[in-house]
Amino acid sequence: MAQQDTDDDTPLSLRNSHATLDRLLDDMIEAPDRIGELARTIEQVFCETRAIMVLDMSGFSRTTQRHGIAAFLLMVHQMKRLALPEIEDKAGLLVKAEADNLYCLFDRTDNAVRAARAIVRQLNAANLILPEDRRLYASIGIGYGPVLNIDDSDLFGDEMNLTCKLGEDIAQRSEILLTEGAHTTLTLKNVETRPEQLSISGLALIYHRLV
Repeated sequence: MAQQDTDDDTPLSLRNSHATLDRLLDDMIEAPDRIGELARTIEQVFCETRAIMVLDMSGFSRTTQRHGIAAFLLMVHQMKRLALPEIEDKAGLLVKAEADNLYCLFDRTDNAVRAARAIVRQLNAANLILPEDRRLYASIGIGYGPVLNIDDSDLFGDEMNLTCKLGEDIAQRSEILLTEGAHTTLTLKNVETRPEQLSISGLALIYHRLV
């Protein structure tokens, strides 16, 4: 079988890749009269409606100051080893891992919630045998809506930003918070939520806490 040439006949603008996105953004700069058309092309190529899960580990500064960066890296590695099987078991995709954060995609909000709850259970079980100052905790945000997925390696969009805000800034350790989009599409019968509201820069952010 002949080796596939990377320079095939597929138009660059139709490939879901970083190169495609860079090319389209360059075109926007060079041809401002086509911005609307190019923006629609970006949405057509990259936009998906998916559930997003953002996990952020707790205690980075405290652990690093007390035990050094290697100790915290070990804790991040332990967290990933516990979380990844649960993500994959619920048909999720780990898009990227940065520092002590995980960014994941799921087809359904229900699966994202199942994965998040299972991860919290796994961390709690591990903490039973870990020293108090080496225990693993995570805060988790879950969203659902349109997201720009760049080759399963980067995510952008309003719903992504909201989910990051919940997981990285608002949720406390072992908490799972849902955006309005995620809450609207949640169909699990054994899950209870409580609506909450927070004002950020004069804007009211409504989210839902799993209880």
